[in-house]
Amino acid sequence: MSDSAVSLYKLKGGMVGMGMIFDETYRPFFENAFRDGVYDPRTGVIKLEIAAVASRTGGRAAKYKESAGQSINDFSSYIEPDSVGQLLTHDVDFVCVATPDDRHFDATMAAIQAGKHVIVEKPSVLSMQELDAITAAAGEKQVLCKVVYHKLFDPDHKKLRTFVTDGVLNHINTGYCTLLEPKQISGAQFSEWIQGRNPGTYVAVHYIKLIDFTFGGTLKSISCSGQRGIVGEADGNTWDSTQLRMVYEYASGREATFDIHTSWVTPDNFPGYVEQEVQFRFDNGIWNGHSRKRGVECTVEEQTPLTIKNSMNNHYNGTFVEPNGSRSQRGYGIEVLEEFAREVAYVEHGLDDLTRQQRIAQLSNGYYNDITSDRQTVATVHAMEAILEQHAAGNPDCVVRVNQEAGGLVLYIPGQAEGVVLYEGQV
Repeated sequence: MSDSAVSLYKLKGGMVGMGMIFDETYRPFFENAFRDGVYDPRTGVIKLEIAAVASRTGGRAAKYKESAGQSINDFSSYIEPDSVGQLLTHDVDFVCVATPDDRHFDATMAAIQAGKHVIVEKPSVLSMQELDAITAAAGEKQVLCKVVYHKLFDPDHKKLRTFVTDGVLNHINTGYCTLLEPKQISGAQFSEWIQGRNPGTYVAVHYIKLIDFTFGGTLKSISCSGQRGIVGEADGNTWDSTQLRMVYEYASGREATFDIHTSWVTPDNFPGYVEQEVQFRFDNGIWNGHSRKRGVECTVEEQTPLTIKNSMNNHYNGTFVEPNGSRSQRGYGIEVLEEFAREVAYVEHGLDDLTRQQRIAQLSNGYYNDITSDRQTVATVHAMEAILEQHAAGNPDCVVRVNQEAGGLVLYIPGQAEGVVLYEGQV
């Protein structure tokens, strides 16, 4: 796209983390934006490029730059030590954080303190204390801090929320979600940071947010159990699978219970990239969703189900030859990043009469993807991490209760009368 075909405005992005998540969604997002710009009626067309990346060694960044060729602009690559600090001295308008989840806080806080807009992968952070710190910093610096929850853009999940919003489905009673990933996730792609981690924090958080956003309500309690022995020691603190339970209360005074089962030790020759299934039961109906059954089945000799899966989710992310012969990569996993770019463009270059501060307020303070909307989701993650830590220490079957008189998150260990306060403030 020539400069004459776009506005004079340009957005420059920074990327922290160059792993699998970058390749799946951020790479096509930046390539699409570099080729076509980003359009929003509030701004017109904005030219966008990836200006700088930060990673540990720079190896993947170098390989990407070579393979991408003319599909992407030239960009700077910073490596350890202090790769993020170096990136933040570069001329960037926003920063994307796609590191392992226990590294989100430091990179996100550094970017905010540098006055940059931020979008961070889920979960945003691992504790309510970290969430409070980031929320305060974003408010002080007057920048956007957004969280990637691409499942909210899944057309099936948008239809579910539409039915709930319009009163077609009345009053949620119970919910069950499962998300199972292949062994290559824990055994290869994320093997460097898997120790001491669990798949609940990594993937259950998608459904935690979906439930919280779709049905509303007040979080009351969290419990969790899990299994070990495949990706770590059977008595260690690295988890193969987890079973999370959340209880919510609604304005009617009635409660609903949600169970979320996650695993990252599914055999690699499983026919789908992941196994995702949900069931939500209402007073007047049932919603069932299954990621593989809604899609296609394909068999290719000597390729499926390893290099190509028998069933694929073309809604999330797919490469296509369009009817006009051009090639594209699109899907809701990329759309969520494009929406963030539009938000940044609007804040900085909006065509309306609002001030920058008013635009920030409009897109913050409870907006669906804003850090301020992440409280009950992060509270659940915080509780789950603490429960699994106690489980690994020999105290299974703990429960965390929310907004008690003693504190916002209070952990109760079987056999002990007094609860342990994880977070003093109200969730």
